[in-house]
Amino acid sequence: MDTVKVSIELPREALSALRQDPVNFVREMRLTAAAKWYEMRLISQASAAEIAGVSRAEFLTALARFGVSPFQYDTDEIAREMDSV
Repeated sequence: MDTVKVSIELPREALSALRQDPVNFVREMRLTAAAKWYEMRLISQASAAEIAGVSRAEFLTALARFGVSPFQYDTDEIAREMDSV
């Protein structure tokens, strides 16, 4: 995998407020961003898991923790697709 290093500056209080050390904060931030982008249908599960640096199974577990559906179809879309068959 070809990677790019990204650096951001945050107030130290952000880490304290979340009770995170820098390594765990970055891990959680990657997972949170990947889950949100997946929820917004910008990326696939496979891409999201890769961005988060976890397996797809771990990513699915994280989606449950964030209250995000693992399915990118809502019930109306499924019904429309069934009607067209």
